[in-house]
Amino acid sequence: MLQFLTQRILAALILLFLLSLVTFMVIHAKPGDYGDYIYSMMVARGMADDNARAMAEQVRIQYGLNDPILIQYFNWIRGIVTRFDFGFSFSYNREVAAIISERLPRTILLALTCHLLASALGIGLGILAATRQYSWADTLLSALSFIGMTVPRFLLALILLYILAFKMNGQNFGTFFSSQYGGAPWSWAKFVDLVQHVWPVVAIATFGGLAYNMRVMRANLLDTLNAQYVETARAKGLPESAVILRHAVPNALHPLIAFQGIALPYMLTGEIEVAIVFSLATVGPAIVSSMAAGDIYVTASFMLVLSATLMVGNILSDILLSIVDPRIRLGGSASN
Repeated sequence: MLQFLTQRILAALILLFLLSLVTFMVIHAKPGDYGDYIYSMMVARGMADDNARAMAEQVRIQYGLNDPILIQYFNWIRGIVTRFDFGFSFSYNREVAAIISERLPRTILLALTCHLLASALGIGLGILAATRQYSWADTLLSALSFIGMTVPRFLLALILLYILAFKMNGQNFGTFFSSQYGGAPWSWAKFVDLVQHVWPVVAIATFGGLAYNMRVMRANLLDTLNAQYVETARAKGLPESAVILRHAVPNALHPLIAFQGIALPYMLTGEIEVAIVFSLATVGPAIVSSMAAGDIYVTASFMLVLSATLMVGNILSDILLSIVDPRIRLGGSASN
């Protein structure tokens, strides 16, 4: 196991380096930089064209934006490796590490909440649908899973936002807490206030993951229920509930366990899409605003962190799958 983890971590670090380089290049491929953003802002505010160009050039010199792309990249990556310094945010006028430490925990906490809800509800509803195949419950759940997997989450977010804002006169959008709870210590009232603000984001992001888990669990369980060892368990006189929960369900869970490697980034993506619509102060709006302003270090750093979560998730899913399924042996060997 130690050798396996060492190999996976080394491979992940190499891949992470390559991804960071490609991401940095792609971000620079967009026309313009932060100097152009400053220029357009100054012109919009009525500054003379020559003065605006001079200010933009001064910004480029100050932040090293005139340096070759590779020089900018290696300066950035060297700061991360040697000082854990992700660079300076031009538009936020803060260290990028401070922005990450502020927004990333919120995003991961929301994504984990959505992931746990989607897994628990999806697996439970998948078992319900599989054990009642072709019933009205199976038909209804299959229709819901189809909607959840095909309708874009940002569209669901826009629909829900319209209903809440224009039909129900809702006002709890764009923040985590009401003004009276912003700096207050944690209490039950503050927790309830948090739930009232974030439940639309959690509900929509959970719905997409729930649909996938339910569909996969239903299909896998239907295949497993027809397996020979399940028929043998029934022939021994075991109750149907024991046959399903003790024999069929654990084996039907294997593909979902393997899916956990990309589940967290998937839920992060769902949370990001919905948070952008609701303007919630998480990773999503920060990425969008930084890309619009040419704030390269914020965009590149958040993309780097999200890539790291994907790799960590894959490693953890491999470990979990090897623990759950004793037939799996590292290195491809199997024991009788």
